Amino acid sequence: MKIERSAGILLHPTSLPSKYGIGDLGYDAYKFVDFLEKAGQKLWQVFPLGPTGYGDSPYQCFSAFAGNPNIISPDKLIDDELLSPKDVHPIPEHNPYQIDYGEVIEYKKKILKTAYSNFKKKLNRFEEEFNLFCQENSDWLEDFSLFMAAKEFHNGIVWKDWDKDLVHREENALKQWKEKLSDEIQYQKFVQFIFFKQWNELKSYVHSKGIKIIGDMPIFIAYDSADLWANKNLFTVDEDGNLETVAGVPPDYFSPTGQLWGNPLYRWKEMEKDDFLWWRKRFTYLFRLVDIVRIDHFRGFEAYWEIPGNAPTAETGRWVKAPGEKLFKSIKKHLGDVPILAEDLGVITPEVEKLRDDFEFPGMKILQFAFGTGMETKFLPHNYIPNCVVYTGSHDNDTTRAYFEKAKRDKNTDIYEHVQKYLNYFGDDIVYELIRLAYASVANIVIIPMQDILNLGEEARMNFPGRLGGNWAWRFTWSQVSENLHLRYLGLAKLYERPPAPKKVETIITEDPDK
Repeated sequence: MKIERSAGILLHPTSLPSKYGIGDLGYDAYKFVDFLEKAGQKLWQVFPLGPTGYGDSPYQCFSAFAGNPNIISPDKLIDDELLSPKDVHPIPEHNPYQIDYGEVIEYKKKILKTAYSNFKKKLNRFEEEFNLFCQENSDWLEDFSLFMAAKEFHNGIVWKDWDKDLVHREENALKQWKEKLSDEIQYQKFVQFIFFKQWNELKSYVHSKGIKIIGDMPIFIAYDSADLWANKNLFTVDEDGNLETVAGVPPDYFSPTGQLWGNPLYRWKEMEKDDFLWWRKRFTYLFRLVDIVRIDHFRGFEAYWEIPGNAPTAETGRWVKAPGEKLFKSIKKHLGDVPILAEDLGVITPEVEKLRDDFEFPGMKILQFAFGTGMETKFLPHNYIPNCVVYTGSHDNDTTRAYFEKAKRDKNTDIYEHVQKYLNYFGDDIVYELIRLAYASVANIVIIPMQDILNLGEEARMNFPGRLGGNWAWRFTWSQVSENLHLRYLGLAKLYERPPAPKKVETIITEDPDK
């Protein structure tokens, strides 16, 4: 499905301003939507919205279906009379530019427990809405709520190390654990009910402004997830949860041993038996949350790097074909012509390009990858096609300002010289000129990370791939947003017709037929 020429901003809700230590779905999210509207932006891109686990990464979630409790807004809970103003105090002191996840998780858990206690006292007010939510989401919510309750009971350890009867999901054991943990299970359902309630209210506001949300789907699930625990037959683990094979990427110029991600792989033949039902559900639920889906590591749907489960590095892997064509035909048959963006970065083969193009999925262009000897000329705008998405950089890159400042200092590369010549610009605001270049290109979609909108340096980098800890923590403050910043981007959106101006209808006066 081709998407209208438009522009937007990449900003995960965790990066929003908030007095609670982490961005959330409260008033600052609505204020950001107002900024998008005033700036002529038609798209808001976010990372995966699931409950984060290992490393606080939105790409390693406890569920491919559930929402992240950490971005539930305490202020909205006060509005719904599930918290009183005194319930949110004391609010821990925090750095307005960085998230302390350990502190935030404990604080949010405390106030959500209080909200749940109040919810039980006021159940009549929410009962019908809550019951409907549980009913409509039962096919993932039942397993997820038990998974999280059991994880809490076992002090947060990986599910493989729980009581063996629960690891194997023995029928009697499941029944006993559901009874034993009934209140915690109900609490987990309540948290999800609140997340989806707050998200849907925000999404309605986004839509009222004529803006669409781009969501994100990681190709692989996390090992420590309800998805794996409840569906071991669909993934490459044995009955005890031992990994038989895992995901990653092979050795390359940047990593001589490759990348060992550790995610379980799919048993694709098993998934084909019911026409990819698990995937169809996954897409269906995500499209309830967002309007457009970006698929991370799209090349894995054509072929994936399979590594033995006990391998110390990714060197011993092999390429295995995946049934991407069959999968996307099934998605189209059951869900229609849904809008999907393909993250097609890295070493991409003609077969991957064919899969992407056969379904008309827009691919990605990263301007940071375009300049200098040895970089990829396909990322230079004169080589674009309309059906693509252009970014200055992604969440795995440094900010654009930091990237080119470092390139300017590095006398061993010609990156900075190349970008100056290409732009015919020799001033100091190279980030804005690159954003202008993206807007001026033929790419139907332009998405600029908020860090680049604000022209921030390396302190605002979101993720360092391969680094443990300290990622996904950046936040902005409204003091960084100048009073007239929106006008700058409104001007670009109008100048480069994102969206295109309405076509003028010429009125042709002819002789009155009644005469």
